Amino acid sequence: MAGRFSLPQVDLSCPICYDIFRDPVVLKCSHSFCAPCLQQYWTGQGQSRDCPLCRSQSVDDPVPSLTLRNLCESYVQESEGLEETVGDLYCEPGEMCPHHGEKLKLFCLLDKEPICVVCHTSKKHKQHDCCPVSEAIADVKEKMKSALSSLQEKRDTFDKMKKNYEDTVSHIQAQAQFVQRRTHEEFEQLHNFLRAEEEARLEALRAEEEQKSREMRQKIEDMERNITSVCASIRVLEEEITLDGISLLHKCKTTLASTNCPVEDSVISPGALIDVAKYMGSLAFDVWKKMNKIIKYTPVTLDPNTAAPWLVLSDDLTSVCDSDEKQKLPDNPERFDPDTGVLGCEGFTSGKHAWDVNVGENTAWVVGVAKESVQRKEKVSSVLTNGYLCVYFYHKMYFAGTSPLTRLNLKRNPQRIRVMLDCGKGKVSFHDPQDNTHIYTFKYAITEKVFPYFWVGCQQCPLTVEPQEVTVKTGEYC
Repeated sequence: MAGRFSLPQVDLSCPICYDIFRDPVVLKCSHSFCAPCLQQYWTGQGQSRDCPLCRSQSVDDPVPSLTLRNLCESYVQESEGLEETVGDLYCEPGEMCPHHGEKLKLFCLLDKEPICVVCHTSKKHKQHDCCPVSEAIADVKEKMKSALSSLQEKRDTFDKMKKNYEDTVSHIQAQAQFVQRRTHEEFEQLHNFLRAEEEARLEALRAEEEQKSREMRQKIEDMERNITSVCASIRVLEEEITLDGISLLHKCKTTLASTNCPVEDSVISPGALIDVAKYMGSLAFDVWKKMNKIIKYTPVTLDPNTAAPWLVLSDDLTSVCDSDEKQKLPDNPERFDPDTGVLGCEGFTSGKHAWDVNVGENTAWVVGVAKESVQRKEKVSSVLTNGYLCVYFYHKMYFAGTSPLTRLNLKRNPQRIRVMLDCGKGKVSFHDPQDNTHIYTFKYAITEKVFPYFWVGCQQCPLTVEPQEVTVKTGEYC
């Protein structure tokens, strides 16, 4: 039998792509090419179908060369086999056992290290469970893929957390700018009031000073006329004293009569001086009392850090209404989401507290108090068992938040709801402040901090905490 032979690689290479023939074809001129290469060459030539080597025209279609294809396939198989053989003969230094010089083909599952066949029979690894290195590599790759997936998930989680922190920083900056603007506006209002009050008081002082100075100047002018008249009489009297004889007797009667003019009392009349005490007495207190006309006090201030993203709060944090648009706000633990609730900023564990809520024509609302521990990240029924002591208006009906709900039959729709919290007696009462009609009372021990609670499902009419009248009083002595 004939032995195997091989041709040089150049004899099995396409003259166009210089690679081993793929689907070789032969032309009438006996030149061979890859079928795809020849077709691509002819496409670039347009209508011409010449041989890329000898330029002879080819009318007939190229003929597949089976012999050449078989030779090429045999050459490729021989090349791959040779590479595998060389690969088996050559090993990297790390693939050889340092103790026995054998290739590391096994992996000790107990010691977690690759070993050779001789190592497997040694005392160190005898009776240890082993597996082929290829299986160990596959297992390690699976573990690495799992670890990679876990790390990618962690990276995604960290990216989300970083984005949340970045959004929180932006929100903090926006909050600071809002507080700065509102603080400037509030103090500017106080400054304007104080400047106006100062100007009014100084204007009154200037008017009184002008009036009383004018009166004193008038008296000074009168005195100057009197002094001029007296001085004239003195000169006449001094001249007549020098006279002798009967003429002195004739003139002295008239002269002496002019010296008998009465002199008015020189004592200053009462009230001539500026009433300093009127201007300076308890100045700050008097201004404070007047300032009461421009200062508004609300017993409950809404906490924007607890407001659901769909709620819109007024700048002074006293009213809230629903909206269609969800605002981009940090998902902090205090915030209600998805429930459209908001708490007052101050919680209570003792004492008596009351506030009025203007509900107006709002068609869906809940008003009352909520425990600090209420669930804020899930939409739950706001009833007593969930930590709420509230009254409801929904679907044109009133309810008390008991379990189950208690239907309330009110004679008329109240425009305001008064919430009265007595922590000592464990009572939360609701009244209509217009005629003090009692609506409902919860008797529930206050064992943890409770906050004013507001829920709103209406966009047209907000819920508003009514301001309370503030009076300034002084202490009284018996």
